Amino acid sequence: MRIAGPPKTAADSFGSTFMVDSPLTEEPEPTSKLVGRAQGMYSFASQHDAGLLMVFSFAFLEGTYNGSALSILGRSPVLDNVKEMPIVGGSGLFRFARGYSLSKTVSFSQKNQNAVVEYNVTAVHF
Repeated sequence: MRIAGPPKTAADSFGSTFMVDSPLTEEPEPTSKLVGRAQGMYSFASQHDAGLLMVFSFAFLEGTYNGSALSILGRSPVLDNVKEMPIVGGSGLFRFARGYSLSKTVSFSQKNQNAVVEYNVTAVHF
């Protein structure tokens, strides 16, 4: 959902900001088991290329990590096949988490602007 940005008639998307609350599943298929929610926001933060600033929490609602969350904050270059972003913290079982995520777009619908993104996360936590 777009929450801020330039007029839709603007020449570029710089400053456009979107809020997200998406299913977090085990696999990229729509029928895959729901394990949590990917909640946060992203903004078009570059005036020179397609770069996003992303602020996300992966909030787990099932299994061992129920009630825990990982926090991601970083730049996501839209046109890169694989995007690396840092894990900057967490809560619950992920308290003091540090690490990184590698993500890639599995599919994108131009019609409704929805994407399926696969994240592989490596994190150290205490």
